Amino acid sequence: MGNELDKRGSAEVLILAMLEARPRHGYELAQLIEQRSGGAVDFHAASLYPLLYRLERRGLLAARWVEKAGERRRRFYRLTAAGRKALASERQSWARYLDAMQALLRPERS
Repeated sequence: MGNELDKRGSAEVLILAMLEARPRHGYELAQLIEQRSGGAVDFHAASLYPLLYRLERRGLLAARWVEKAGERRRRFYRLTAAGRKALASERQSWARYLDAMQALLRPERS
């Protein structure tokens, strides 16, 4: 089992969750996911940016370019109302899935 997240649904919900608190740019998202997962999950630009664009096309994210003096231009992403609704639904689905996995992974008692 590798540490690169390759399941699109899993990756999408992680991105939505990391954007819940505030807008972030792609590199910051990748760093935050790796940090909060203790290094268990990492994103490469080759997989992250297509996901961000897809979520934006689906109306779950909105993006805007931000320029700061002395820094290069960055594209910041934020959740839309539809993105917040999708995140809430995904959280419920994941909670049910994790509960089921915990029940299945417990040793069976005779």
